Amino acid sequence: MTKSGTASPTTTAFYIQAAISFGLALAAVIGGIAYLPVNGWIRGFLALGALYLVTSTFTLAKCVRDRQEETSVVSRVDQARLDKLLAEHDPFKTAAV
Repeated sequence: MTKSGTASPTTTAFYIQAAISFGLALAAVIGGIAYLPVNGWIRGFLALGALYLVTSTFTLAKCVRDRQEETSVVSRVDQARLDKLLAEHDPFKTAAV
């Protein structure tokens, strides 16, 4: 997060690098499974495991992102409340007797 409280945007280059890295890793695993010297049942089992790993990774990433966004929103609301209290507070105001 930046000083203003907003999340810094992901650059296009980083996004492309992450997508290419994911694609290459997935292709390497699929290629490795395809060229294993085993019968089809074992390949199918490994492919199903790889598919499960990929889908659960996306689910975990979404949950982490949602938690981070939720924390960010709560933090911004709390900061806005504090700013309002500080703006309304007058330290030189005398208490009415």
